[in-house]
Amino acid sequence: MPHLDPEQLSLLALYEGREDPDGRDHLAACPECANDFAALRRTVDAVKASPDVGRLAVPGPQVWAGIHRELGLSESLREDPLAVKESAEGPVASGVAAPPAPAPAPPSNVIRLGGRAGGGRTKAAWWHRPGPLLATAAAAALVVSGAIWALNRPPGPQELAAARLAPLAQHSASGSAKVVTGPDGSRKLEISLDKDEAKGYQEVWLIAPDLTRLVSLGVMNSTSGTFQVPTGLDLSQYPVVDVSDEPMDGNPAHSSVSIARGTLTS
Repeated sequence: MPHLDPEQLSLLALYEGREDPDGRDHLAACPECANDFAALRRTVDAVKASPDVGRLAVPGPQVWAGIHRELGLSESLREDPLAVKESAEGPVASGVAAPPAPAPAPPSNVIRLGGRAGGGRTKAAWWHRPGPLLATAAAAALVVSGAIWALNRPPGPQELAAARLAPLAQHSASGSAKVVTGPDGSRKLEISLDKDEAKGYQEVWLIAPDLTRLVSLGVMNSTSGTFQVPTGLDLSQYPVVDVSDEPMDGNPAHSSVSIARGTLTS
């Protein structure tokens, strides 16, 4: 059963009411995806909790600029919600209201309604603003989902050995070869030449250092190719990579005409 991709998991974690019946059905049936979803939800819930701003250091403007750029937010949210601005009383964060100056007591015949005198409203703190809150939660969820994807993705090919291929007599083609191993432990020889000089066809070989034993990996119809290395073949016993020019004579043996050759080293 294929798992949910990180983007779909992030959206489900960010928006509790998101309509994605297939995704939620999958979460109900897949313990692995359910665990990843629970981790993302914990991150989002932690971001939504009102922080104790008295103990928080204000990040530099490059932090919000990076979040704004990566999430593609609108121009209305370009201003850093925590940017420090100068006021008459000194620097204050743009999202945190400066301490109010003492106001004269209103006349006794004036009835004060809710809010400040004159109908002004206190600017909401940054963590109560929906735009920055959503962006911060999204950024946190994407970071966590990226980490989950990085931990769960299969390992990439690992290089075991490599060789430089030099031209042999009467040839000028050169190139490279490397042996890589996949997640399943299989080995492949990846080979590349800068030109095809075969008069017949090119065949790729692994040969013993004394050139008395050899194993054919197959025909290379262009200037590059990938070939399966036989299971159990000891590369230390067959380290020489050889590209030969084979005539169309039906003889499976090496023609003794090599175009390029090199020795694998780890």
